[in-house]
Amino acid sequence: MKKIIILVLCLISAASVCFAQSDPVEGFWLSIDDNTNRVTAGWQIYQENGRLFGKILSLADHPRGTIAEPCRESYRGFPVAGRVNTMPVAGTPWIFGLTRHRHGEWSGGSIINPEDGRMYNCRIIFHAADGRRYQTDTLETRGEIGLGIGRSQFWRKTDERGANGLWRE
Repeated sequence: MKKIIILVLCLISAASVCFAQSDPVEGFWLSIDDNTNRVTAGWQIYQENGRLFGKILSLADHPRGTIAEPCRESYRGFPVAGRVNTMPVAGTPWIFGLTRHRHGEWSGGSIINPEDGRMYNCRIIFHAADGRRYQTDTLETRGEIGLGIGRSQFWRKTDERGANGLWRE
């Protein structure tokens, strides 16, 4: 009987460790322009109340304090109160409301491009480094206008310092 109790306790402990692990999409990422292959922004992707969000931490070739002026005043489902077109680009959640489909895959939310104010349906998929197609851990961030029509960007994993260090001084 003691062995069964110990086994059950070990299984419960192992299960709690598995469920406590964060999703691999969470963390710090560098967005890459598909045309120039240059880094455009440093991002933090995080979960809050079972939903996935992403905020820009720094922008390449932009000064600190850049405002999202091209955006509209409001967007359906935007998670922050106030006029969006007066918000700073850094620190504002431009990716919001995604739900998990499986470990490393999220969709059902939105992404706003603060450079032009366009909002898209968003899907995010984590691709682990495999030494072939993905040399490093990669985040496929896809914006769609519907019926699967859209485009993907492939973001590179970084750390907090790398995601914060793109500002033009």
